Amino acid sequence: MTIRNPRSNNPQKHGFSLNMFTDDELRQIHYSTLEVLWQEGVHISSKEALDLFQDAGAMVDRTESVVRIPAHLVEDAIRSAPSTITLAGRNPKNDCVLEGSRVSFTTFGAGVNIIDPVTGALRKTTKADVAGTALVADYLDGVDVYSHAVSARDCPKISVDLHEAEAFLSNTSKHAMHIDLTSGDHAKKYLEMGAIIADGWDNLRKRPLLSALTCPQSPLQLHKECCDIITEFARAGVPCNILSMAMSGATTPVTIAGTLVVHNAEVLAGITLSQLAAKGAPVMYGSSTTTFDLQYATAPVGSPELGMCSAGVAALAQFYLLPSFTAGT
Repeated sequence: MTIRNPRSNNPQKHGFSLNMFTDDELRQIHYSTLEVLWQEGVHISSKEALDLFQDAGAMVDRTESVVRIPAHLVEDAIRSAPSTITLAGRNPKNDCVLEGSRVSFTTFGAGVNIIDPVTGALRKTTKADVAGTALVADYLDGVDVYSHAVSARDCPKISVDLHEAEAFLSNTSKHAMHIDLTSGDHAKKYLEMGAIIADGWDNLRKRPLLSALTCPQSPLQLHKECCDIITEFARAGVPCNILSMAMSGATTPVTIAGTLVVHNAEVLAGITLSQLAAKGAPVMYGSSTTTFDLQYATAPVGSPELGMCSAGVAALAQFYLLPSFTAGT
């Protein structure tokens, strides 16, 4: 039976909630985002992506590789992206529906060290650990989707992402999200794995057993690999999670509202690209945006600011009627 988890914002209010912005404030963030995308633009290092934007009517400066995106392109993309996505599992009882305010949970990734479950020693993660964490997540009722939790640091760098895919796809009956694909070519190979498992491309499109996550480079950049992954998944009709990792006080303004404007611009630029590549392509509005720790020069994922940013992101995604993905604390 398909998993349809309880809605997070039922009309009854029995406990704590975090409402960061009013609808009018969300609208102001949206208008500011449209202004940034048109006035400042986004640096894009993919020739194919530049062509797609130029053919659609965006202003493209090929000397600087900067694309200024008019508001109507962005808003058309928001409207054409699906509001509901089913992340299918190899076992249909593990299908997970993303829509509205339904809340689901996934594993965090991709860790590079692990406490060995046998020896208790801290060591580098391996391909076997990828397989092991997928198997554990498959067993846990509280995990709806497996995002590869650790990295295969014992595999060649040139193909590590494909080794990781082989490990987790072989060890879970739940939907699997790859969060570290390295190129468009490897995205194609990962999708081919999915088509083999699903017994054909049409079946994979109807029941996407896998998905991917890709990150713009903050501030306001879509690098070639990010663009290639977005377009490959869009054309395959398989969900892609476009996730900004902006840092307030470093790559964005220090205020949360200002950070969300830059974050929003990065994600909406990626969503617009996906819709230009294939109208109606399934996408997730993603975030691992947090603050920047000036003392230690780190991005503290466990900070209160991450939770506040995530609350704002979830509100923006609901404002756009898009499925969202936010980092936990």
